[in-house]
Amino acid sequence: MTAPATRPAPAARPGARPAAPVVQHVLVTYAKRGRMRFASHRDVSRAFERAVRAAGVPMAWSAGFSPHPKISYASGPQTGVASEAEYLTLALVAAQDPARLRLALDTALPDGIDVIEVREDGGGTLNSRLAVSEWLVELPGITPAAATAAARQFLAATEAHVERTTKSGVRRLDARTAVLAMTAGPPAVGGRHDGCAIMRMVVRHMEPAVRPEDVLGALRQIAGLVPAAPPAVTRVAQGVLGDDGLMGPSRGPRGEAGAAGTLTREAPGPAPAPMDVP
Repeated sequence: MTAPATRPAPAARPGARPAAPVVQHVLVTYAKRGRMRFASHRDVSRAFERAVRAAGVPMAWSAGFSPHPKISYASGPQTGVASEAEYLTLALVAAQDPARLRLALDTALPDGIDVIEVREDGGGTLNSRLAVSEWLVELPGITPAAATAAARQFLAATEAHVERTTKSGVRRLDARTAVLAMTAGPPAVGGRHDGCAIMRMVVRHMEPAVRPEDVLGALRQIAGLVPAAPPAVTRVAQGVLGDDGLMGPSRGPRGEAGAAGTLTREAPGPAPAPMDVP
């Protein structure tokens, strides 16, 4: 009996990259500013993939028929929201100087996606290290006194249910449960925010996510807070709350971008006792 023919091993795909071991992980902190706040998470991902190629970054690549550079992203803000505190990690096959890498990436990225810092990373999934976000919301046509009163009414509530329409249908969320802190005040002297109050809120990362727009919807229901124009929303920090305040992943207390103002954690039910967040 003739032995069955042996199937030949598949030929290497033309252009396939040989696997190389990862020798360094780096944590990239970047901002979405100006018109780039309207970029989607997919747009940002594509921009970084083009940037690492253009900058000649020695990336590790995924396997399979459609390899991609090994870039791990944290959950980004929704389209239309600016941020000073977004994070991703890069897996590299050759060690790089973080300062030089920051400059190379920043040069290769489009205006409005700005690399703030690159540092070596100890590993671990990003979303597991990002538990809360601090948001700054500009409220056109709202006085600081009205915004402060609305914040007090919101914090005094035990729940604040809002509805959001998604691809899967209408979802009902309790915005109050997610908010750990909320303060309001006037714009900075000499700033560009004349004619509006500035509200800061610290929001817990939950599933499903409670967004600033959900909190603003709850403020409208509870306190009748209706800005004269769409609010401008910026994420100024994200990470974990510790004894020294809000800290980003694998780094010390937050820097200048999120340092203005004092926040006090106030949450109903079993939440921790109030404490100051610098």
